[in-house]
Amino acid sequence: MSRTLIIIRVVLGMLFTCALVQANAQLHQLIVTVTDDNGKPVPGAGVWLEKYEITPAAGSNGVYVFKELAPGDYRLRVALAGHKPFSKKVTVTDHDMSLPVILHPAVHVLQEVIIQSNTTAHRKKEEQLNLEIIKSDFIQRNLGGSLMQSLERLPGIKTIGIGSGQSKPLIRGLGFNRVAVIDRGIKHVGQQWGADHGLEIDQFAAEEVEIIKGAASFIYGSDAIAGAISIKPPALPAAHTFGGDIHLTGKTNNALYGTSLNMYGRTQKWIGTARVTLQDYSDYRVPTDRLYIYDYPVDLHRRYLRNTAGKEAGLHVSTGYVSNIFRSVFYISNTYSKSGFFANAHGLEPRRVDTAIHDRSSRDIVMPYQRVNHFKLITRSSVRLNRHVAELEAGYQNNFRQEYNRYVNHGFMPAIYPGNMTIPIDLERAFNKNVYSLNINDRLALNQHDLRFGINGEIQNNAVNGWSFLVPSFDQKSIGAFLYDKIAVNDSTLLHGAIRYDYSHIRIHSYADWFPSPLEQDGKTIPIHIVRAGNLQRNFNSITGSVGVNYNLYHIELKANAGKSYRVPVAKELGANGVNYHYFSYERGNTALKPEESYQLDATAVLNKNKWRIQLSPFFNYFPNYIYLNPTAGHDYLYGAGNQVFEYTQSRVVRYGGELQVKYQPWESVSAEVCGEYLYAEQLSGNKKGYTLPFSPPSSLLLNLTFEPVHTGPFHRTYFSVDYRITAAQHHIVPPEKKTAGYAVMNIQAGSRLNIQKQQVQLSLQVQNAFNTKYMNHTSFYRLIGLPEQGRNLVLSVKIFLNFLKNKQEI
Repeated sequence: MSRTLIIIRVVLGMLFTCALVQANAQLHQLIVTVTDDNGKPVPGAGVWLEKYEITPAAGSNGVYVFKELAPGDYRLRVALAGHKPFSKKVTVTDHDMSLPVILHPAVHVLQEVIIQSNTTAHRKKEEQLNLEIIKSDFIQRNLGGSLMQSLERLPGIKTIGIGSGQSKPLIRGLGFNRVAVIDRGIKHVGQQWGADHGLEIDQFAAEEVEIIKGAASFIYGSDAIAGAISIKPPALPAAHTFGGDIHLTGKTNNALYGTSLNMYGRTQKWIGTARVTLQDYSDYRVPTDRLYIYDYPVDLHRRYLRNTAGKEAGLHVSTGYVSNIFRSVFYISNTYSKSGFFANAHGLEPRRVDTAIHDRSSRDIVMPYQRVNHFKLITRSSVRLNRHVAELEAGYQNNFRQEYNRYVNHGFMPAIYPGNMTIPIDLERAFNKNVYSLNINDRLALNQHDLRFGINGEIQNNAVNGWSFLVPSFDQKSIGAFLYDKIAVNDSTLLHGAIRYDYSHIRIHSYADWFPSPLEQDGKTIPIHIVRAGNLQRNFNSITGSVGVNYNLYHIELKANAGKSYRVPVAKELGANGVNYHYFSYERGNTALKPEESYQLDATAVLNKNKWRIQLSPFFNYFPNYIYLNPTAGHDYLYGAGNQVFEYTQSRVVRYGGELQVKYQPWESVSAEVCGEYLYAEQLSGNKKGYTLPFSPPSSLLLNLTFEPVHTGPFHRTYFSVDYRITAAQHHIVPPEKKTAGYAVMNIQAGSRLNIQKQQVQLSLQVQNAFNTKYMNHTSFYRLIGLPEQGRNLVLSVKIFLNFLKNKQEI
C-alpha cells in the first residue's frame, strides 16, 4: 500500500506541476471596487469567488484584488450586513480586469450584534442536508471535557460520556460507527466500537467544525449513515505574518489545569504552524455520597469518582505552500492520553476494590486504566485550472490503545498467571490499528452545474493483544466512488443529485485461548485451546445516493433531501466472543450479518425576518436491517463468570423526529432562544420488537437568554448568557436499560475581550450545572450502573492572541 501511495502521489504531483506551469503562464488580476449608493468606498465587505478558495487582498479604500486568476468563468459575490447581496458572472480572458460594484441598502436589516460570516451563511443555504458550522469562539464559550461535549449544546447532538474527559458523538440518537468524524479531509479511525472509547481529538486544535445531520454516505462512505462531523483545516494565515495564541484553562470539579500554545507564520506563499496542548485532571465529583452498582452499595470518598483522573498531551505541526492556483499542506499530529476507569465499575467483581489505595489521592492513576496514542499524518494538495479544482488527500494513522488491570482468572484460566507468558501480567487488552487513506476529488464548474467526482480508498490493519479476548484481529480494504451535481435552476432554486458505489473486504484472523480447557472426548479428558474466533472473509458492496432541492428567498429557506446510506459490519459485530469488563457482559458476534442500510428523508424550513429566526428540521429514517447488540436470557457461567450473554442481530427499525430552533432579538443587545429536539425509535421485528434502541436520547428543551452590551469601555464582544435545559424522562428503553427520570440543569456563560499592550485577550467563564443537580444522562456510558453526571463545575478560560508581525496591506 505504501508503494502504491507513493506512485499515485508522484503521478499526481507531476500533473499538478504541469498544471501549475501552464497556469502561471496566463495569470491575471481581477480588481473589484466596492462603493455604496453615495459613491463612498465600502471596506470590510465579504468578497469571494464562489466555488473557489480564493481570498482577495483589500485596502481601506474598498478595493479588493484577486491575484493569479486563470482564464475562465467565475461567480463573484459581495455581501455586507444591512445591504443587498451582489452576484455576477465574471469571465477572465487574456488581460487584467476591473469591476465596479455598488452595494444598495437592504429594505429589512437584521439587528444582530455579531453577523455570521457571509460565506458561512451562503454555505448553509446551499447545502442539501442540515448543516451546522461551528467556530472556535463557540467551542471556547461552551468548553466541555472534550470536543464532542463542547458541541452538545446544538440540537440533535448528544454524546456518550465516559467520565469528564472522554466522549463519542451521537447524531439524532445514532453513534459509534454510524457517525463519521473527518479530520482535515481524512476519516478519523480509532476503536469506535467501544462505548468506553473516546475520540482522540484535541479540541483546542479545532478552529472550525461542520456538523452534517442526515445520510452523508454519498460523500464519506460507510460510517456516515447518521451524518458526519468534519473538523476543517485552520484558516491560512495572512501573508507576511507571524503570531499565535496561548490558551489557559482551569476547571474546579476535577481540578483540571491545561494550556495550549499555538504559533503560526507565513511568507508570501510558505506557511508553518505548530501547537502543543497539555492537560492534567483529578477524579471528578458527583452530587451523591453513595452509588448502587447492581444493587451493591458503593460509598464515595468526598464524592470523588475513584480513579477517573487523567492527563492528555497533543502535538500538531503543519507546513505547506499556498498560492491562488496551487496549494499543498503537510500535517502531522500526535495525541496521547492516560486515564483511569471508575474502579468500582470495571472487571468481574465491583466489590474487589482497594478503596484505601484509590482514596489516598484524587490525582493518581492506578489500575484499571488505559493508555491511548493516536498518530496522524495527512497531506492535502489542490490545483485550480480554469473551471476545475482537483484535490488529493492522503493520510496515515496509528491508533494504539492499551487497557491495564490486575489479572483475574475466570473459566479455565489458571489461578496464577504463568511466568513464561510474553503478555505482561497487567495488560488486559491492547489494540494496534494502522490506517492508510486516500481521497481524490475533482470539482468542475460548468454553466449552472457544480459537478464533483471523487474516489476514496482505505486500508485498515488491526492487531490485538492482552490476556483477555473480546475482538479479533482483522484486515479491511474498502474503495468507493461518487458523482455529485448541484444545479442552479435559477437564483432561488437548487437541485442536488448524488450516486455512489462502495466495495469492502474484511478478513478476520483466527484467535485461540492462550490457556487450555478440558474437553471430554471418547471418555477421555483432552486439553484444547478453544478457538474464540475463526478465520473469516466477507465481501460487501452497495449503491447509495440522494436527491434534494433547495429553495431560497430573502426571508425563507426551504430544503428537502431523500437518501440511502449503508454501513459495513465491523469486526466486533462479526467476531466478538468474550467478556466486556466495562459492561459486566459476555458478547458474541454474528458472522452472518448483512450490511446495514438506511433510507432517510430530511427537510429544513427557515424563516429569517426582522427580529425572528425560526428553523424546523424534521426527519424520517427506516432501517430494514439495523445491527444491534441483543441481550439474551442466557448467562455464561463457564467463561463469562456468570455475566449475561449479548448477541449481535439485526431487525427492522423506524426512527423519526426533528429539531426546532427559535431566536428572538427584541433589541440589539438582548436575544432569547429556544431549542427543542424530539426522537422516536422502534424495532419492528426481532426479539425486541416494539422496543426502542439503546442510548435513545429523550426529548429536551433548551431555553437561552443572552445579553451582549454594545458599549463596555475597554471591553468588547462582551456577553452574559444563561442556558436552562429541560430534559424529559426516558421511559422507552430496551432491557437491560433502566428508565431515566427527567431533570433540569442550568449553565451560565460570560466572557469578553480586551486589549493589553496591543495584544488581544479573550476571557470566558462558565458555571456548569449551577445548582449541583443530581441527574442521570440517558446517553452516558456510566448511566447503566446508576451513576449521576458530574456536579457543579466552574470553567475559566483565557486566550491571549499574539501578533508579532502584521501585514498592513491585507485584511
